[in-house]
Amino acid sequence: MSARRAVILVLDGVGIGPAPDTAAYGDAGSDTLGNVARAVGGLALPNLEAAGLGLIAPLAGVAKVTAPRGAYGLLEPNSAGKDSTTGHWELAGLQLKVPFPTYPNGFPPDVIEAFAARTGRGVIANVAGSGTAMIDRYGAEHVATGQWIVYTSADSVFQVAAHEDVVPLAELYAACEAARELLVPPHNVSRVIARPFTGAAGAFVRTGNRRDFSLEPLGETLVDALAAAGIARTGVGKVDDLFARRGIEGGHTSGNAEGIVRIREWLAAGSGFLFANLVDFDQLYGHRNDVPGFYRALREFDDALPSLIAALREDDLFFITADHGNDPTTASTDHAREVVPVIVLGPAVRPVAIGRRSTFADLGATVADWMGLAFRGAGRSFLPLLVAR
Repeated sequence: MSARRAVILVLDGVGIGPAPDTAAYGDAGSDTLGNVARAVGGLALPNLEAAGLGLIAPLAGVAKVTAPRGAYGLLEPNSAGKDSTTGHWELAGLQLKVPFPTYPNGFPPDVIEAFAARTGRGVIANVAGSGTAMIDRYGAEHVATGQWIVYTSADSVFQVAAHEDVVPLAELYAACEAARELLVPPHNVSRVIARPFTGAAGAFVRTGNRRDFSLEPLGETLVDALAAAGIARTGVGKVDDLFARRGIEGGHTSGNAEGIVRIREWLAAGSGFLFANLVDFDQLYGHRNDVPGFYRALREFDDALPSLIAALREDDLFFITADHGNDPTTASTDHAREVVPVIVLGPAVRPVAIGRRSTFADLGATVADWMGLAFRGAGRSFLPLLVAR
């Protein structure tokens, strides 16, 4: 079993249609891949098409191939919430029945006052909104006063923006760590996010030095089970932050291109388990309603996919999935409650339909099964469908 490896690659925000409870989350009409496909007049993604993407759901431009390269299906979210932390935890077998708190009207005064006192800087904004809109609106005031720009969104996040020439990155990260310590129940948001930016008024831009400070998982995850078994665990992108670095470490990346390079490097020399996140779909394009950018990122990933497949070893399972939707065609700039695709590749994989699974946790259970662990979390393994025992 020691030769076996597994990869979970999360295309952040790349949902594939409504979940049973999408409307209850205010996301009626969201269908990230389907709507993007219609908006651009059809998707040209030949490598994902060959892997079986068109067999998961109807997508303009994507054929339903008769001999797919991989196994394919979709996963329904079964945790309360639609943020990255919740999605990644559920993929790793941990379901949440109570959602993290959200703040559509900003944070209570006592929370803001405690944060200001702890960090020695005042606070401006304290509203819900898009991150780029926040720095456009409050960036000049921040530069003039040195006060933090604090904001949130429809997700359970406490975001702190600061200009890198005004507040050193180390101070921004320390402030976010302080916020993480202060945000205890009932204000235990899932993530505190450092949002550094640069530039001048009218042309502020966020940098690649974002950091996420997540709560520790509230129960056992696939990562914990692998750690207990002594199996190596590596993260790419923001995954280590989402698990509060419990049982997994990795390098932060500046975007999808660097993330793909890191994945290739791991496939060449790594062992055990890789949990990777490609964030550009969500961070750069979904949240900004940038349909052309979203499609461009899909095509860039599709172009890179053959090199990843070519690097797979005989005992590798490579899962491509997502953590939620983020439909750039809707009026909303927030995450969407959606089902997510799953494609499984590897020399041992049979090209079969795995169906519509009732929880993301089935993926984590399948990885655990492949790696010889008893852990199943909240899921059921579909490994018997994928490979011959």
